[in-house]
Amino acid sequence: MTTLNSTVRILIIDDDEDDFYITKEYIQKIPGRNFIIDWCPQYKEALHKICEGKYDLYFADYLLGPETGLDLIKNAMKNQCAEPIILLTGKGNLQVDLDAMNSGAFDYLIKPDLSVEKLERSIRYALEKTASLKALRMNERKFRSFFEKSKDAVFLADENLYFKDANSAMTELFDLTKDELCEISLYTLLANKPNQTDLENLLQTENLVDDKEIEFLSRNSEKIVGILSVSKEKNIQGEPYIQGIIHDITDLKKAEKAKLQAEKLEATGRLARILAHEIRNPLNNINLSVEQLNSEIDPEESKIYLDIIYRNSKTINDLITELLNTSKPTESILKKMPLQQILNDAISKAEDRMKLKKIQFKVEYPQKESFILADTEKLKIAFLNIIINAIEAVEEGTGRLLITVTENTKDLIVVIEDNGSGISNENLSRLFVPYFTSKKNGLGLGLAATLNILQSHESLIEVQSSIDQGTTFTLSFKKA
Repeated sequence: MTTLNSTVRILIIDDDEDDFYITKEYIQKIPGRNFIIDWCPQYKEALHKICEGKYDLYFADYLLGPETGLDLIKNAMKNQCAEPIILLTGKGNLQVDLDAMNSGAFDYLIKPDLSVEKLERSIRYALEKTASLKALRMNERKFRSFFEKSKDAVFLADENLYFKDANSAMTELFDLTKDELCEISLYTLLANKPNQTDLENLLQTENLVDDKEIEFLSRNSEKIVGILSVSKEKNIQGEPYIQGIIHDITDLKKAEKAKLQAEKLEATGRLARILAHEIRNPLNNINLSVEQLNSEIDPEESKIYLDIIYRNSKTINDLITELLNTSKPTESILKKMPLQQILNDAISKAEDRMKLKKIQFKVEYPQKESFILADTEKLKIAFLNIIINAIEAVEEGTGRLLITVTENTKDLIVVIEDNGSGISNENLSRLFVPYFTSKKNGLGLGLAATLNILQSHESLIEVQSSIDQGTTFTLSFKKA
């Protein structure tokens, strides 16, 4: 940026040497500034010097042989010349004036009308405007760098939240290109449509949405939990727009959910251990008494009742053992195994049930094998429990079961989806609690054991369900 007393380097581009000296003489008479003024009569040489950027300001004659000053300005703009160019012409022409401004000229001066005052004003205006533009470009580059390099998804949109621009974090989060995003609105990405009404009301009344937790859907309908902040702004022209940022907390929410499930399981385990201790003590006394009576009583009729007591005592003891096994952490020996093979082995054990209920069954796997660290036999049991639950939930003849495996950069995602009777929101929160079941003859230990096995594999599990619509289990495993 040039200051009032700094030296200003000027290049006059004119194929008429006399005109060069006249213009130079006027400039040198401008008070309060020091000037270094050079001459260049050739178009190509002038363009080269402009691209080098060694001058603070350029005066270009309209006629430069076969080319024009307008051509020179246009080519300079293409080469991203940042210094101002002032067009000179022998006579006034409104169309040339308009073309000059549209091409990027900072000013348009008529040679016969030149004076020290006009040149001083034109030079001062051009230098000040250039300094302001350079400062704006610097700020723009700085904020563009922040925009592009931000780990959070950042976007610009119109008043109806139709995207106008988005950074790479935004495109990666939703698995959409920038062009695809610019064809839709933020509302299109919402997982729950009532959120649209909330956002519209907040923007209308407060012009601001601050740190609102919202569920979105990616291209593949993968649920994304984000903290959304948007605000209404105005650009330099006074036109309204919306800027926003989405902080992805999907992994955090999954971790919180897994931690809550683990805490519930641990709490259930503590209760089970207390109950087991309190029940087994009197139960042992009953068994000892039965054994003693069994040796002392001869009549066969009395022994029948003793056998009944003994068998039921053993049943209670077995149930306590099973409860303890489902509520304590599972010890697993993990080996690198193909996920598809484990799933196929689990599916094969349920094939007969699917055939008997005439279920439409489909699997979708990646083309290449996907490996995880797994205790194969235990993970088969976990998958089989979920598959059997799905089979039991669907109607005979109309039931559908879909199992898919997809992957992202870090995880393999298994989705087991049915169109069965679904699970109520109340029951969904208790799904993995031991001895909770909605089945008439169920014990409620299958999914409790499943959760235990999945947690030993550091797998995250999410369940979505709607009554009479079906249930979807989503399991994620770290790639091996």
